[in-house]
Amino acid sequence: MKSATASTLPQPPLHSLHPLPRRHFNRLFAAAYTASLSSLLYHHFLKLLHSASPISLLISLSLLFSDLILAFMWSTSQAFRMNPVHRHEHPEHLEKALDRRDFPGLDIFICTADPFKEPPIDVVNTALSVMAYDYPAEKVSVYVSDDGGSELTMFAFMEAARFGRLWLPFCRENKVAERCPHAYFSSTYDLTAKTLEIKLRVSATMTNSPIILTLDCDMYSNDPTTAQRALCYFLDRSKPTGPNPIGPNYAYLQFPQRYHGLNKADIYASEHKRLFLVNSMGLDGLKGPNYVGTGCFFNRRAFFGGPCSYVPPEALELSPDYIVDKPINGKEILGKAHQVAGCYYENQTSWGSKIGFRYGSLVEDYYTGYRLQCEGWKSAFCNPSRATFLGDIPITINDALNQVKRWSVGLLEVAFSKYSPLTYGSRNMGILMGLGYAHYSLWPIWSIPITIYALVPSLALLQGLPIFPKVSEPWFLLYAFLFLGSYGQDCFDFISTRGTFRRWWSDQRMWLMRAPSAFCFGMVEYISKCLGMETHGFNVTSKVMEDEQSQRYDNGIFEFGVASPMFIPLASLATLNLVAFLAGFLRVFNDGEFDAFFVQMFVAGFGVLNSFPIYGAMFFRRDSGRMPINTTLTSTLIVGALFVLFNQIHV
Repeated sequence: MKSATASTLPQPPLHSLHPLPRRHFNRLFAAAYTASLSSLLYHHFLKLLHSASPISLLISLSLLFSDLILAFMWSTSQAFRMNPVHRHEHPEHLEKALDRRDFPGLDIFICTADPFKEPPIDVVNTALSVMAYDYPAEKVSVYVSDDGGSELTMFAFMEAARFGRLWLPFCRENKVAERCPHAYFSSTYDLTAKTLEIKLRVSATMTNSPIILTLDCDMYSNDPTTAQRALCYFLDRSKPTGPNPIGPNYAYLQFPQRYHGLNKADIYASEHKRLFLVNSMGLDGLKGPNYVGTGCFFNRRAFFGGPCSYVPPEALELSPDYIVDKPINGKEILGKAHQVAGCYYENQTSWGSKIGFRYGSLVEDYYTGYRLQCEGWKSAFCNPSRATFLGDIPITINDALNQVKRWSVGLLEVAFSKYSPLTYGSRNMGILMGLGYAHYSLWPIWSIPITIYALVPSLALLQGLPIFPKVSEPWFLLYAFLFLGSYGQDCFDFISTRGTFRRWWSDQRMWLMRAPSAFCFGMVEYISKCLGMETHGFNVTSKVMEDEQSQRYDNGIFEFGVASPMFIPLASLATLNLVAFLAGFLRVFNDGEFDAFFVQMFVAGFGVLNSFPIYGAMFFRRDSGRMPINTTLTSTLIVGALFVLFNQIHV
């Protein structure tokens, strides 16, 4: 027990915040870029007024529409650049602020769904890694939900319980840093929303810890001090709430998602560095980052209304301040836990709408964090140098695209709901936070301008129609600045977060590839869903690696292999750009029209440069990961049909 005198002494800071110097440059650059975009739109209107034929009018309209969307999406992205910050935690000061015996309880939620795509051994490794935290053992409770109801998963955890009796003391006594068993032994010998809602209620009846950690089953802990870092934000001695001093205005603390097993180039851009690092640091300078579904510590109180507008649950035992004073395995506790876990328990209640994790979108993580911040809660982004959590990544492009397609459907569900970030979000959080969340929710509309720019300049080049300014014209400099400025700033942001140029190139390539595939198909699926048409349900991304696929991934070779409809637009646009670039090169070589067609050749050539993996899969590879022959033939026929159609319109 600390003395009264000691408790009145000023406490050393538990965390600090440092604005990044580049925010000043970002603001100046935004002003210059805005002026340039205004000039570009003015140029488009001039082109429209002077359109001499139906085809030139159609081309001008399509490019104007594309650039309006690009300008809008760029403007929403500026919310991330106005005030980026970096935080630093001081866990060594924790015990000066609070005795270790008084640390708040910690409930950990782990979700799994399919034992074939998410092997039980990975789930077990995740559970054991967090149970081994440098944290009072009696304060930690782990809840695992298995939507697949797998007996194999249950058996794995029965065995894990036996192993844990030896493993956990061993880690603490020997100060082991790698506390995931698989990671430790490998390094030593060189070797959904409803389920979260149920766990929230069940844990309330059994332990009701004031802090909750949500984890994906494949996202194991890589740092035993992570929970103490979280306390550096949640502990607030000046404004205690309830029996534990949890900061009243922090809803959650988000750690970045990081991954093990990435190849050198990260060919599928699985890091999602903008989403998990760059943009999170930007939002952290406003009201805090969005919730990304895993690696997030929650204040349980945040699930029951805003900081100043408590919404009580229907049962006292589920309230965040309720103290569980009965044995966890007692008949009364177990009976109540079974009751609140029932399928129909939340009918006619506020669960999912006003309290708990929020329903209404496939991306329940994004939606829940967004709604909590709209209610007045803040969040913080913690990004220590050592990765706190490490997860698995998809090793086929089909899995990578399907993951983004699923996100796209859920994001559009939020964008066009009554809680749209542009309107509801801006009113409740401020314009910058509203724009930041709108940028995410409207991700899929990237598909429109990118697909148009992949189609129109190449088709016009094949017909010998110049549609951009000549190199000798002043307007050319405007196009050059807009392209180089945007790409240059994006590259700098990426590399400044411990990225490499090689991985940045993969990241921008996957951004282009997602547009006509995952984003476009996500839009179609969302529209079909709104029209009441049957759509594909939730698909778990496979975390299982076959030997041949794993070897190709390690060598940086794209894995196509399956006949996915999303590959057809990718192959079609890649083929069109290649044909157009070659035709344009011959035209310039024979007729000397380099000045007039340079921009179109650059656009087509840029598409060709980013399509090398597709060409290899279509024409040169013979392994099982090559592009299916039917996809190659279909895409070739589509390119031919587009050429004939465009030629008819032109004539």
